[in-house]
Amino acid sequence: MEFQIIHERGDTSEVHAAIRRGIRTADPPDVGARDYVPLYLSLRDGAREIIGGLYGATMWKWLMIEGLWVAEHQRRRGHGSRLLEAAETFAREHGCKGASLGTFDFQAREFYERHGYRVVGELVDFPEGHRHFELAKRFTIEVGR
Repeated sequence: MEFQIIHERGDTSEVHAAIRRGIRTADPPDVGARDYVPLYLSLRDGAREIIGGLYGATMWKWLMIEGLWVAEHQRRRGHGSRLLEAAETFAREHGCKGASLGTFDFQAREFYERHGYRVVGELVDFPEGHRHFELAKRFTIEVGR
């Protein structure tokens, strides 16, 4: 039997779906259902133009933030904090116990640390001469919930 590795181009949705399906079926039974819920938040101005946003997903009671961006001319006005807080609220409403994300040394590590995130991993020389950090935050449990 002959096998090929193909560098897929164009519409890769079929490949992506097959890989995700395969990974899900390999999960051990004790981890439970992935309960994957995508999250997309947009920050829009009065003209409805997107000037920022956040995307990620919740899964296995964790929020995984994949990206947060605010247009340069709108930074330092609290928009990033509002987006992050909205994502965390969404996560808590879906029963999440914490959040994780990645950032580079030339991006927003200090911003996330001010919001309670702590470095849990580091990749040196990604990109060359820089560092990539993985950060996580545990949500506090509110009494009476």
